[in-house]
Amino acid sequence: MRRAFNRYLRPRLRPVLRPVRNFVHRARDRRAVKEVRSIPASRTHGRDRGGAIDRYYIEDFLRRHSSQGEYGAGDIKGRVLEITDDAYTRKFGNVRSRGEPRPGDVTQSDVLDVSDANPHATIIGDLTVETDLPEDAFDCIICTQVLLIIYDYRAALRTMHRALRPGGTLLMTNPGISRICRPDIDLWGDYWRFTTLSIRRLLEELFPPENVKVEAYGNVRAAAAALYGLSAVELKSEELDLRDPDYEVIVGARAVKPAV
Repeated sequence: MRRAFNRYLRPRLRPVLRPVRNFVHRARDRRAVKEVRSIPASRTHGRDRGGAIDRYYIEDFLRRHSSQGEYGAGDIKGRVLEITDDAYTRKFGNVRSRGEPRPGDVTQSDVLDVSDANPHATIIGDLTVETDLPEDAFDCIICTQVLLIIYDYRAALRTMHRALRPGGTLLMTNPGISRICRPDIDLWGDYWRFTTLSIRRLLEELFPPENVKVEAYGNVRAAAAALYGLSAVELKSEELDLRDPDYEVIVGARAVKPAV
């Protein structure tokens, strides 16, 4: 019976059933697409699903410019300033707890915060107020995902430039394609998104053009996944590492203050 059905009836039924099957598949696909586009998988940038995609790019950028990367001793050394906490200084810099520091080590780690309620802060101050940071004091400033929440971001850049020692390096990342950041927008604001061109022009107002390097991370799949709230572990490394200049998810910049 089954053999007869497969041989005689199935070929005759296939043209009749195909439109019905296609209609069911299209309806199911429309429902799935509507659900995906309407409701993100995560509202914490994928952190609750295994790790944010933007942090994957940020850490790759910092690793490449640290002692763990391809630049020898790297830029994260000497006296280093970070904003809010020193997690990346400790992760990518050689912070020695005992013994004499070696070349390339972090000799002092500072944390800037506007609030004195932050137990990690060693400097209480506003990044938009130049005199809140000491002048010519830091060998490296790590500034990740900060400019977007500062309305007067040019003032923040002037402050960091002033605070760098001659020969010091600013390592900075900023969001390109991304969703609104909460609770930041409700607490102190979320104002800006950037491109490689805008960051380059801003930095070249303060640093010599030859001392500025700007690069972008991301592609259409990574950008869409980040907007949907997927995590970095849900994409393959080759899907994350492909760079498409039309889809800038994270903009990384390295700027060096001229030595005297």
